[in-house]
Amino acid sequence: ILGGGSLGFGEEFMKGNILVEGDLQELIKMGYGQSRINFQLSLKEKLKIFYNYISSLGTVINSKRNISYHYDIGNDFYSLWLDSTLTYSCAYFKKEDDSLERAQLNKYEHVSKKLQLKQGETLVDIGCGWGGMMFYAAENYGVKCEGYTLSQKQYDHIIEEIKKRNLADFVKVYLKDYREARGKFDKFVSIGMFEHVGKKFHPVFFDVVKKILKPEGIGLLQTIGSPKDKPSDPWITKYIFPGGFIPALPAICNIMNQKDLVFFEIEDLRQHYALTLDKWIEGFEENIDKIRKALIKPLGGEKQTEEFVRMWRLYLNGSSVSFKAGNNHLYQITFSNGLNNQLHER
Repeated sequence: ILGGGSLGFGEEFMKGNILVEGDLQELIKMGYGQSRINFQLSLKEKLKIFYNYISSLGTVINSKRNISYHYDIGNDFYSLWLDSTLTYSCAYFKKEDDSLERAQLNKYEHVSKKLQLKQGETLVDIGCGWGGMMFYAAENYGVKCEGYTLSQKQYDHIIEEIKKRNLADFVKVYLKDYREARGKFDKFVSIGMFEHVGKKFHPVFFDVVKKILKPEGIGLLQTIGSPKDKPSDPWITKYIFPGGFIPALPAICNIMNQKDLVFFEIEDLRQHYALTLDKWIEGFEENIDKIRKALIKPLGGEKQTEEFVRMWRLYLNGSSVSFKAGNNHLYQITFSNGLNNQLHER
């Protein structure tokens, strides 16, 4: 099992051939040498074999053709362990005991202030998820929003919410690739989508930003990243996010400089993502019976459902540890299209 590296370990865990008594995160921490538990050297050395598996957990990496693989599992599944806004990205905790929903709303306000949103402005959201940022901007700032998603489930949810909230004049959503975005906008935002783009298409992504953001317009990119390039993990690639690449901050900055996208601020919310993931894990485990019930029919049986549950348990816990260990970071990059001499206050 250990000789199979990350893929072998992950697959055997999913099948139930590896059972963990106690705290799963403590086992994962061994890959970073951060466990509170004292193990004999031989076991430590054996566990280093799957260090590469541990090192990439938590990345949200995907290609265009595989978006539905992850996000079209079903809204019922996500609604059982996310907050009511269905926000599947890093939250912002003003206090450690903030509820998950409060922290997600904090995040939307944090982003809104960085973007300096004003009533009547236009905002484009690339990779808009279930629409949380757009609904917040429209309802709290009177901003007109347009979003792009490749997930049919997310698109359907947003269309339904637009009707429920009577926001037809403020929110529009398109089931299209980001490269098909059209128009000129005062503000730009992309939260948790850049990880899906892939290294090859980073310049293309910023070409789109340059094209649709007005001169001097303000944008914010929120993405998981790392200090340097690293390879994708085979287990994550096969079972969680097929394809893709985790972006390196220096490379992102270099491309943005080439496109004359001028930095206002780069903030690292690494600790906030670790806490977000722990909140998700708590909700996942508290609702595990409901999750199994919701998935057994679409997945085709109890065996498939249990493998799916174990896969997500490993993914979420590994993700949390990767941020706690500093292997992954969460960057909010605020910038303008060309030079903007207005004071950037928030």
